[in-house]
Amino acid sequence: MTTVSEDTSAAAVEEPPDTGAAGDPGDRHRLTALQGLAALSLDAMASVAYGPEAIVLVLAAAGGYGLGFTLPVTLAIAALLAVLVASYRQVIAAFPDGGGSYAAAKAHLGRRPGLVAAASLVLDYVLNVAVAVTAGVAALTSAFPELYADRLPLCLGVLAVITAVNLRGIVESARVFIVPTAVFVGAILTVVAVGLFRSAPVSTEAAHGHASVVADNATTVGALLLLKAFASGCSALTGVEAIANAVPSFRAPRVKRAQHAEVALGALLGVMLIGLSVLISRFGLQPAEGVTVLAQLTDASLGHNWAFYVVQFATMVLLALSANTSFGGLPVLMSLLARDNYLPHVFALKADRQVHRHGVLALAVAGAALLVFSGGDTNTLVPLFAIGVFVGFTLCQTGMVIHWRAAGKPAKALLNGFGAVLTGVSAVVVTATKFTEGAWLIVLALPAIVCCFEVVHRAYGRIGEDLGLGRVPEPPHRDHSLVIVPVSGLSKLTCEALTAAVSLGDEVRAVTVTHQDPEDRRAAAALRRDWELWDPGVELIELPSPQRSVGRPVAAYVRRVYQYHPGTRVTVLIPEVEPGRLWQRLLQNQRGAVLAHAVRRDTDAAICRLRFRLAPRR
Repeated sequence: MTTVSEDTSAAAVEEPPDTGAAGDPGDRHRLTALQGLAALSLDAMASVAYGPEAIVLVLAAAGGYGLGFTLPVTLAIAALLAVLVASYRQVIAAFPDGGGSYAAAKAHLGRRPGLVAAASLVLDYVLNVAVAVTAGVAALTSAFPELYADRLPLCLGVLAVITAVNLRGIVESARVFIVPTAVFVGAILTVVAVGLFRSAPVSTEAAHGHASVVADNATTVGALLLLKAFASGCSALTGVEAIANAVPSFRAPRVKRAQHAEVALGALLGVMLIGLSVLISRFGLQPAEGVTVLAQLTDASLGHNWAFYVVQFATMVLLALSANTSFGGLPVLMSLLARDNYLPHVFALKADRQVHRHGVLALAVAGAALLVFSGGDTNTLVPLFAIGVFVGFTLCQTGMVIHWRAAGKPAKALLNGFGAVLTGVSAVVVTATKFTEGAWLIVLALPAIVCCFEVVHRAYGRIGEDLGLGRVPEPPHRDHSLVIVPVSGLSKLTCEALTAAVSLGDEVRAVTVTHQDPEDRRAAAALRRDWELWDPGVELIELPSPQRSVGRPVAAYVRRVYQYHPGTRVTVLIPEVEPGRLWQRLLQNQRGAVLAHAVRRDTDAAICRLRFRLAPRR
């Protein structure tokens, strides 16, 4: 027998604290440093496929002269990357329960800035899923143009696969993604290493027949253009915060493992970004319509052969799988928000494999909605992508400035302050330059999400006040209890229900709903006759109803009991059959669910639903 109730208190979903100690039986479902790098860094790793391209596309507006600034802009981004890695390494140590930007902003800037950081992270993770999947499918359709018309079904299929893998646990996803990550990193490093020994492109076949997007007769490179190129290239920094958000997902000692993964991510990402930018300058590459910058670099470095297709395939796979970063970070963030009463408490629950299953499914649904909205087109989503990232970066580093000043370490505070200024400026520039291209959606969505957090928090506050959470309640006392059992005939189910009822309450009453049709009256008379012959020691009460309704007459009877016996504790025990085969549940009339809904809606009675299980027959 299962008692159905809705406990909305925070204590209802609290779990034993994760001490992070070695030997924790749940450790086998958590990540090593290498697995964390594979599961949580795919977004950042894959950004090398579109980060350098975002830079050259902006600089191309100034012609070939503007493309000469690709390396300086990339070095500035690499410097910011170093600042971010150092910052998030300290965030990991300061906030071992995860949360990253949300935890740092909440602790040092206050509740509202923390919610803004959390909202920006939510937007970042959801957009990352859509951008990653569409970019991966775009790489596939570039190699096989005949698939272009089917890009939306392909995107949804990839998202379904990634979701299914993550529902089995973050360790399972890490094991699946270690090999693709290693292949991609190895492929990019090979392109860089071989290209450094080339004095000229070995092949330009990939760009053959594609129109250049470099502006003609443009030689002026202003500060605004460089700032815009820097801001666009900072899309390569997305995902740097994911490890700090998911520290509880690491094995003990989880802080050290997470820090090692963060440093390894920064080193690999920096080397790949700088290496590709050096090749862009070395080969004098010009961006072209319909072919990626990475494809041109691979062609120039390795030639248009099997190695070219290996790199393209590895890029496609990692871009598609980089959505896994969101599945590793967002569910943990949502669980922290739920524990702070800013999201429904169901997001704080974990499945057996340390999976925040509801967070995973919510992310999958939101990602699928964005894919449908964009039609599987990456360019529709990219303008929305970087704003939330930079807002989170800025708030996090501003919080860490306060953290270091309080700790008496001005040098570290200066470093984080410099990073906060850079990312803050980038956020303003990206928002201003991309506003008409869709960034206005983020400007509206960010405060809307914060408002949703506030609404949920106020609702939980009112519920907690009504429940008297935090206050010592009055001593419990015993009231007269009445158990009402709805019945429609005599069977083993009826016997089991009455046996359970007399074990629960001081008084038991069986009720049956009767209708006015002649056939129904004959059935009611037969039940009355059989009941008297059976004589179970429980009164049978007939509830006449002019309509063919079961729930309303029972609920009305419960209200009458409360009216005439206000001190009585009423329980409605609803007996139900549970078939031995899953498909046989389709044969049931769902009367128990209808009855439970009516009683719950119209009365304060407790509801028990007794399951009478039938053994499966061969």
